[in-house]
Amino acid sequence: QEVAGLILERMKSASARERQSFLGFAHFLSELGPHPSLPKLLGVVTVQTPLMIALEELEHRDLLSFLWRYHILVLTQPVLKSQEYLHSKNYIHGNVKARSVLVGRDLSVKLWGLGLAYRRKTSTASVEYVEDMEMRKWQAPEALARQPLQQSSDIWSFGILLYEMVTLGEPPFPNIIASELLQHLQRVNTIKRPPNFNETIPTCFFLSGYSIIKSCCQWKPMDRVSLAELIRKLHSKETSANDQAVLRVTEPLDMEKYKRKAGYGESLNYAVL
Repeated sequence: QEVAGLILERMKSASARERQSFLGFAHFLSELGPHPSLPKLLGVVTVQTPLMIALEELEHRDLLSFLWRYHILVLTQPVLKSQEYLHSKNYIHGNVKARSVLVGRDLSVKLWGLGLAYRRKTSTASVEYVEDMEMRKWQAPEALARQPLQQSSDIWSFGILLYEMVTLGEPPFPNIIASELLQHLQRVNTIKRPPNFNETIPTCFFLSGYSIIKSCCQWKPMDRVSLAELIRKLHSKETSANDQAVLRVTEPLDMEKYKRKAGYGESLNYAVL
């Protein structure tokens, strides 16, 4: 059985009060008795240093770490695998974003939004340029500049999808008008870190997550991370959560506000219902 231990650190400098408190906590756990929804107390070391409380270790550790591993790894891997499949057939998805990702009852994930890929396959005319304003904030610079799409264009869009995930649904480029996005990117070349990024996600993912997003959202297609490397990075231990971090959503989702920030309906004469 896997074992997790609580160890009284700084044994040489631990005060009598600290030792007493540690042993008191061990006694409390012993008196509490077993329960199927509490970790099992497997033993207590009290006669030699270091003092230790041995507990049952659960495979996925704390819930916050599990949620972030699940959030990033399990939900993104099918998206990357579907891109890998499409690219192997020489298709470019062209519309990778959170609203193109379908989530099933069992939390299975599938990538949809294949309309642009179909239009590129069946149209004799160029459909590289994205007329739909609602898609533009997810598009790579070459798409915005009416240049041919590449498989790496999907990598850029995946970076924006990852931005949506780690910011808990924050629209990309919220302060930029969709029609002015290309000019903005010509100045800054990538997506900026949101001001509250390190407040809304665990610190350890803050350190690695934005670097992954930036590796996807490089101005030059040749400078973007490869799909294989991206899959490897998102499998790495860098996605583990910091046990001191707290997930916070700044405000409830306002769909009308979201669509306005994301560029939905921009320059079109209709109301968001």
